[in-house]
Amino acid sequence: MSPLEPSAALQERLATALPVSVAACFQCKKCSSGCPLTFAMDLLPDRVIRLALLGLEEQLLGSRTIWVCSSCETCTTRCPNGIDIAGVMDWLKEEALRRGYASQPGVARFHQTFLETVQMCGGRLSEPLLLGLYQLKSGETLKKITSGAIMAELRLGWQLARRGRLVLKLPRRLKGAGEIKEMFAKAKERE
Repeated sequence: MSPLEPSAALQERLATALPVSVAACFQCKKCSSGCPLTFAMDLLPDRVIRLALLGLEEQLLGSRTIWVCSSCETCTTRCPNGIDIAGVMDWLKEEALRRGYASQPGVARFHQTFLETVQMCGGRLSEPLLLGLYQLKSGETLKKITSGAIMAELRLGWQLARRGRLVLKLPRRLKGAGEIKEMFAKAKERE
């Protein structure tokens, strides 16, 4: 087994995208101890930062953790050095998409559909629109219609709506919807 040769290339690319360098991490593990989703992660947030410091990009891009992260920013808030750990996760998701990594089928489709829905709703999320678009993009809508599975999903949706758990109207646009539209346009230009 050969010794690990750390690479600073990933660190440098992250430094251009984020305000605080991941090199500021001293592995206190506050990010991991506060994260509500560690039960579903293959790498804890502190390990993600450590692997980024070592330049082990392939391992990071192939991990389930970057897709499990909901960007709740608990880790970022808890970090004593101000590292935007949620921002690192988001950057890794986008890099994984650019390079064709996806830990499970449908992950990239869901991520793209989520972003499209937020863009269409002016910065807010419409769950019914997200579910509908994702369903259409899955290519399994016809199969669900013929098998009757779609009726079970619609019944569940109706029950959730009756209990107030699923809002069936489009959300109001944010005051800064124009700024959000500009952000999406700039991101599209960079692709």
